[in-house]
Amino acid sequence: MNSKITVDSIRAMKARGEKIAALTAYDYPMAKLLDECGVPLLLVGDSLGMVVLGYPDTTHVTMAEMEHHVRAAARAKPNALLGGDLPFKSYETISDAVANAKKLVAAGAEFVKAEGGREILPQVQAIVAAGIPFCGHLGMLPQHVVEEGGYKIKGKQDAEHQKLLNDAKALSDAGAFAIVLELVTPPVAKEISEKISAPTIGIGSGPDCDGQILVTQDLIGAFPWFTPRFVKPKVNCAGEIKSAVAAWKSSLASPAK
Repeated sequence: MNSKITVDSIRAMKARGEKIAALTAYDYPMAKLLDECGVPLLLVGDSLGMVVLGYPDTTHVTMAEMEHHVRAAARAKPNALLGGDLPFKSYETISDAVANAKKLVAAGAEFVKAEGGREILPQVQAIVAAGIPFCGHLGMLPQHVVEEGGYKIKGKQDAEHQKLLNDAKALSDAGAFAIVLELVTPPVAKEISEKISAPTIGIGSGPDCDGQILVTQDLIGAFPWFTPRFVKPKVNCAGEIKSAVAAWKSSLASPAK
């Protein structure tokens, strides 16, 4: 049996220069399969709102739904480090942030993730002080997609570049064990990765982050109705499912003699 991945294991991967592979898992079978593939970091992301629940964006996902899916993934008992997203408006105050982080931990999460930089620093510090590992999320923030009017690349302007760098340093100094960088311009993502001690996990932010994360359904072509431009599916699971169902239906119409 492989040894259990911990927060320290993820930090050590950056120190060794070993790329960190991370994927989303929203249920028991996917968590089990990805763990058998040796993926060290699994996230029950609030992206399940779109990929599993059919919402238009992540702002509709509730704490109850996150707890439900974390419990399902945790039943796989993965060697991977398993975390969960704090959903929209679940960490507006320090007390809410800690209480809801504890709920995800009780459901089986080994770390929690929340979006934002210095504006949520008191919440981050309180979560870490409560003994709960914290993963940051900077750049394009899906929980802000409605107010920002879409998914936009971050770091192009000097002020935005500096804010990202300052936010990343603040989160790292506050004890974040890793930081997701989403849709950050590659040169800025590279600079952040070089200047902070916490591992950076990129998504659509170029090749120079310490690791990469994808929505698993995007990687395997299991959500064919939308694929981000930065993802090239490695297999067409949706097509394979359709072919299998068509073959099965055909066998019902013409049973073997």
